[in-house]
Amino acid sequence: MDSYAESDCHELLLRLAGRLPDRQLWRFRDWLAAGAVTALARTLPLTLLRERVGLTAEESRLLTNALRPAGADPERLNALPWVDEIAEVDYTFTSESPEWVSMGDSTGVVLGAIVRDRSDIGEVRGTWRLPRTGGGAATRVVLVTATTQCAKLAGELQRVLRALGEHEPSVEVIPRGILLPRYHQAALAASVPLAMGAAEGGHLVPS
Repeated sequence: MDSYAESDCHELLLRLAGRLPDRQLWRFRDWLAAGAVTALARTLPLTLLRERVGLTAEESRLLTNALRPAGADPERLNALPWVDEIAEVDYTFTSESPEWVSMGDSTGVVLGAIVRDRSDIGEVRGTWRLPRTGGGAATRVVLVTATTQCAKLAGELQRVLRALGEHEPSVEVIPRGILLPRYHQAALAASVPLAMGAAEGGHLVPS
């Protein structure tokens, strides 16, 4: 996969946060980081159809540019429903850790050690996602700004969180200059800083 197609696929997966289940989204990001584009081309359109996820015109363009050259079924791509805009996500976010997270939570410490002095990483922030209605456990969301290799960085940090015990990690690696979807705007508004890399101008939230 060339760098433009990888970037388009990463942006599409970023836009699908909160619209696809975590168990599917983190695997797709892991496949992209590992270069398993054929598997993505075969599986992602089918998953979008099964989950009844509508795409905007821009998201459809990203999907086609990224996966059509890798063998995605044109009929499945054409069958995906379009929407004019994305509805409000069914989540709220909070900066307060759930009661079950111990005071010695090591995620921030580990992430800080990983990103320190790295010129491809800016700020790392954390928040907790809660279902807007009904029950359900809180999910940690890690937001990272990066300058290059966003897909590979997402895969790297997902593996770190899985090693720390999070089976379905939610890592949002945000390229600089991207227009943030509503999901990420809401997550950032309720986030706190966890760590800082060495990328210049890499703050997710202006100081």
